[in-house]
This record gives sequence, structure tokens and C-alpha cells, in this order.
Amino acid sequence: MAIVYDKLMAIEIPPAEQAYEAKDCILYALGVGLGHDPMNEDELAFVYEKNLKVLPTMATVLGHTGSLVQNPHTGINWIMVVNGEQGFTLHRPLRGQDAVTGRTRIVEVIDKGAGKGALLLTERKITDRMTGELIATVTQTIFCRGDGGFGGPPRQTPAPHPLPARAPDAVCDLPTRPEMALIYRLSGDYNPLHAEPAVAKAAGFDRPILHGLGTFGVSGHAMLKTVCGYDPARLMSFSGRFSAPVFPGETIRTEMWRDGEVISFRARVVERDVIAINHGRAEVRP
Repeated sequence: MAIVYDKLMAIEIPPAEQAYEAKDCILYALGVGLGHDPMNEDELAFVYEKNLKVLPTMATVLGHTGSLVQNPHTGINWIMVVNGEQGFTLHRPLRGQDAVTGRTRIVEVIDKGAGKGALLLTERKITDRMTGELIATVTQTIFCRGDGGFGGPPRQTPAPHPLPARAPDAVCDLPTRPEMALIYRLSGDYNPLHAEPAVAKAAGFDRPILHGLGTFGVSGHAMLKTVCGYDPARLMSFSGRFSAPVFPGETIRTEMWRDGEVISFRARVVERDVIAINHGRAEVRP
């Protein structure tokens, strides 16, 4: 079954409701590596319920409407998909407990051509369930590796955010723990690729890999630490393009370039010198 452009664009995705509490915020923060040093009170604020702060990147796991690509009506070969890009904009800081609604829509489907795959662009609006207040907008580009050449209308592939040619203005190295993927998955992504060695080997990896959004969260932590002074209200938006997997236990080096309120960044795996997230862009409040 192949993608039929008009049919895919017309799919209505039911809204998802979610209630979360302090325990969920703490579990998410532990899953992206905070709390390594119990004497670090900046990190403690995100993993301890007293005066709890919430990591901005947690927006990516809220109001999730399930796996769109596994819907047989899309025509997508879901086994061949990977997360290509991810981003979010916060319209207000996340609270330590809340009840939210997520509404996802398909923005566009781009046919890159036979043998080149397709890009599925989505947007998720997260609102307060009681008041309807807009909390966050989450964007995602799914790379459908096995679905190019379906005959979609010509569309321009969005250009990546360019990184400055100069040396980074700041660098932050953060370790990942060997069990990080096993903790992160408890925030909602139970793909066995990140837990079961046999599944990882079948996918071509020596061992389970870290979730892409786990790496995304580690870089978000680096941005919060280095640029925002651990103040979540200062990080307004954050996005990047996934380019290589990370294995739990490796060190993620986030390289940052500051141009006013815009911070360009990329995430490098120190041990293998490969780029895991590229063309990153964040906006921060002064």
C-alpha cells in the first residue's frame, strides 16, 4: 500500500488528553540525565518535588496522540520511519502538574522521489484542558525512508537552520548513563529498540540506542545550564535535526553559538566524534 497524498492529508487525528503530576516531571528529568550529582541543587530542582521546576523539553512527550505512522490508512511503511526533526515553542512555562489536551495535524507530506523517501511534517498544539490556554506547539518531521515516489505534488524541502562558521561560543559536555534509555522509555516511548538487545541487533545496532528525544532532552539541559541559568522560563523554543544515534553511556557535547536571542547548536558524541543533532536553533529570553 502506497501513500495517497489527498487521503493522507485528510486524516483526522483524534485529540489526546493527559493528566500529569510531579512524579511524571521528575521521571522525565531523570530520564534525560539530571540528578547525577545529589549535591547539585540546580539539577535537584528538577528531580525533587519541593519547589519543582519542569524541563522545557518535556513538552515533546505531552498530549501525544499515538503513532500516526502505524495507522494503516496512511499508506506509510512504518517499519522504515525515523524521527528526522523535532522542535517546540513554549507559550508559557510548563507546570509541575496539569491536565492537557494534544491536537495533532498533518502539515505537509513531501515526496523526495523514488528511493529517496518522503517527509511527513506534523504539528501538535498542547492546551490546558480546563481553560483552553495554549501551552506549547510541538513540531516533528518524520522521515519515511520507504515511501518516496508516491507521486505527491512538488514541494520544497524546508532548508535546515544554518550554523555559524566560527568556533562555538560555548560548549557543554553531559554524560549519559548506561541505563538512561530504560528510564526515559517510562515517559511514554516503549519501542523495544531502546531496551531489547535482539531488537537492536535486528535493526543493525550492536546494542540498544538512546531515544532521539532523549538526546534532544540532554541538549536541552545543556542549553538550560549554559545559557539560561537553569531558569526554564527563559527557553522559549528549541529545535534540531537528528543525524546519528547515541548509545547510552556516551557523552553528549552540545556546541552553542549565540547571536542575540537566537542560539544555534549541535550535539556531538564525544567518544565517536559524530554529530547526533545538527542544525539546532533555540530562542531564549534575555
